[in-house]
Amino acid sequence: MSTAKTLKWVTGTMEAFLGIPFIGGAMVISFLYLPVMVMLLLHIITLVYCNQEKLDTAPCTLGIITSCIAWIPFVGMIMHLLTAAFLLVSASKEHDKVTI
Repeated sequence: MSTAKTLKWVTGTMEAFLGIPFIGGAMVISFLYLPVMVMLLLHIITLVYCNQEKLDTAPCTLGIITSCIAWIPFVGMIMHLLTAAFLLVSASKEHDKVTI
């Protein structure tokens, strides 16, 4: 599995956790929004790897936007869930390059 695809699975799963209504919000607030900053960094790293491997970068860009507006209570939750869905669908559809 490629690095970009693995990163999409990881960030998608983490976004899904942050999108859980009370649990994700409580975690973000209790850690003083550090999880959102970590997600921003992970989305940027995933974007770089997707560019290098010529894979779809739209879910990574959506993740960066989500990390920037995640401080808005209900909008952040919805954006986390949407980003998770896009990342996980994108990761499941992309095929690894086969080299012989």
